Amino acid sequence: MPSAPTFEVVQSQGLKMIKATIYNQTVRAEAGALHYLQGQIEIQTQMPSATGFLKSLATSETVFKPTYTGSGTIFFGPPIFGEYTILELNNEAWVVDRGAYVCSDISVEVGAWRNKAVTALFSSEGWFQTQVSGTGRVVIQAQGPIEAIDLVNDRLVVDGSFAVARQAHLNFSVQKATKGWLSSAASGEGLVNVIEGTGRVLIAPFPNLHNNLLYSMSALIPRATS
Repeated sequence: MPSAPTFEVVQSQGLKMIKATIYNQTVRAEAGALHYLQGQIEIQTQMPSATGFLKSLATSETVFKPTYTGSGTIFFGPPIFGEYTILELNNEAWVVDRGAYVCSDISVEVGAWRNKAVTALFSSEGWFQTQVSGTGRVVIQAQGPIEAIDLVNDRLVVDGSFAVARQAHLNFSVQKATKGWLSSAASGEGLVNVIEGTGRVLIAPFPNLHNNLLYSMSALIPRATS
């Protein structure tokens, strides 16, 4: 019997899911992540903390994280053309992008990270993001392959929301692309996300081909007009 649950990325016809195998063990997952399961497994949902409740009011993410306890196999989704990545935490904290968290070991604490006011107002991340902390494995999803960028007293500028996760001690802010507002507008960049300090950032700058095709096809579908 393994000492901890196992997580495996499974694939069929280009679509990917997460297979979690447990033996008298417990895993935690995002609400709605369950696709199907087999075995003697009990699902429980606990009420969130006060901080978690405030987070639920400010973001589209739910703070009700069900747990799965028992023995069997659980398939978490939804099935995606993107990528699932298993992140190993070693007594550390990470902030993950909205919608990126899928499931994790029960030893990992899942909570809320509150962004600074200016960052919350002008970035796509909002007031709260999901924070995972402790020691164990966390499964996250992205639109494409994840690349790790290690900063050493350095600065990473991202135009968009493809920075999937960052170590929590790194400084995250929204800044003008150039020094002046007029020149920022003229550059075509405007506001950018800036991550500074020493630590690791996970980015997914290139969506998988299927995602690009689906996006292109959706743009061709006529929209209903009122």
